[in-house]
Amino acid sequence: MLYVLYAVCVFFSVCSSEAKVKLPANVVVPAVFAFGDSIVDQGNNNNIGTPIKCNFPPYGKDLMDGTPTGRFSNAKTPPDLLAEELGIKGLVPAYLDPNLRDEDLKTGVSFASGGCGYDPLTASSMSVLQLLDQLTLFQEYIEKLKGLVGEEEATYILSNSFYMVVAGSDDFLNNYFFTGFRRNQYHINSYTDRIVAWASDFVQELFKLGARRIGLMGIPPIGCLPMQRTLLGGIIARGCVEEHNEAAQLANTKMAVAIDLLSKTLPKSKLVFIDIYDLVTDFIVNHKKYGFEEVKKGCCGSGNIEVGMLCNKYSATCEDDTKYLFWDSFHPTEKGYRVLVDQIIKNNMNKIFKTTV
Repeated sequence: MLYVLYAVCVFFSVCSSEAKVKLPANVVVPAVFAFGDSIVDQGNNNNIGTPIKCNFPPYGKDLMDGTPTGRFSNAKTPPDLLAEELGIKGLVPAYLDPNLRDEDLKTGVSFASGGCGYDPLTASSMSVLQLLDQLTLFQEYIEKLKGLVGEEEATYILSNSFYMVVAGSDDFLNNYFFTGFRRNQYHINSYTDRIVAWASDFVQELFKLGARRIGLMGIPPIGCLPMQRTLLGGIIARGCVEEHNEAAQLANTKMAVAIDLLSKTLPKSKLVFIDIYDLVTDFIVNHKKYGFEEVKKGCCGSGNIEVGMLCNKYSATCEDDTKYLFWDSFHPTEKGYRVLVDQIIKNNMNKIFKTTV
């Protein structure tokens, strides 16, 4: 009966935005949830005491009426695009959004916080929400959901929804390489072991709270981000920083093994490690294939260093951001995210949605 009810609800809620992903028969995905860092922060940082914010122009200039929402891009981000592809809704709001509606609780929210990592120190050093804080908010959300739809329906939503977990880049770029906080304590091999352990613990906690379909996104080639090219890639060449890329690859290799093991030990779970390293590398190396003309600079300002407060109302922006992979010196444009999400769906979604749970 719950499946039938949700099939009807999903039909009517997306009549103006038809699902683009063809799911297996008898599979319904009622909601999309996001945890992690700025890639999936839909505006939670607007409402906490941190300098890591982007709720000002030109961020969000291509989203709806151009009002900044706290998304670290020019428009939609991965949670929005995935929810759109699944036919759930067009925008996934931040859980801390003061204008959050009851209907949004039923179809998914983001708990993510820009600047967060798997390492608790990464978030605390930036005064943003740690993953543990995000889990606490998720527990609060669950109680609200139960009060709204009842325990049985809440359990159905929790177990059939899709959970995005995106973190790790800030652990290496900010906490290990830039500040050296963890570099003074760990060799890169042992630090990647700790990152994987923290990530595995987080996935298990999500599972305990009712999540079953979880996609943990790997770390991209962080050494090829515009900011890293500018700071460490050479004044003229602005090449990729191989030490940073090697750290990302090492962490991804270990993470893939850990998530595969968890998928075999957590009953009725659908856990997938989404390795985007080679995919994003291909975006950069073979950019014309994906419709990009500029992949070494962001669209905001000079494109070399601007991110967050440095990308502001005084910053000029490129004429056509659909030709750029990056919006600022760290985050992709909606076009970049859209191409990424399309490929993620193509390569990974059947692993998660092949059967009901």
